[in-house]
Amino acid sequence: MCQSTASDILLILRCCLTRKPMPRYFSHEQATRLLPEVERLLRLAIHAQLVYKEADEAISDLQQRVQSMGGMVVDVSKTRRLQDARQEGAKHLREAIESITELGVQVKDLDVGLVDFPTTYHGEDVLLCWRLGENGIGHWHGLSEGVRGRKPIDPEFLQNHGGGGIH
Repeated sequence: MCQSTASDILLILRCCLTRKPMPRYFSHEQATRLLPEVERLLRLAIHAQLVYKEADEAISDLQQRVQSMGGMVVDVSKTRRLQDARQEGAKHLREAIESITELGVQVKDLDVGLVDFPTTYHGEDVLLCWRLGENGIGHWHGLSEGVRGRKPIDPEFLQNHGGGGIH
């Protein structure tokens, strides 16, 4: 992937994720009910990212060919279509991520489809963790632990976690 693609996608994500709505805390049941919508939006975001990357790489390849040849005749309409596809991909990516974050869900890693739902456990802020392809929300972790600190949700967690509102 070219350097501009990675930085452009990071810019889109940073823009969407810096505008944080009031924290919403989910119960496991609430997060589970919301999961189909989050999954739909996440798949849209992943597809939009793919469209963006493919168009951006094609534009970069064209620029490199022009540069290495010292100039050449370029199919202007094809170039315009690529630029439009890149713009549309960026727009749809931004919209999908904004829609997810407006629900109160945190996008953690778009490449693997990782999202977190804020909740509390024994009065501490923690995150319900879900990855695209998993059957339901089966893990949680502390705020500083990240995905490597995922723990299975057990009956004790379910009994002592909170959610259900804006804090």
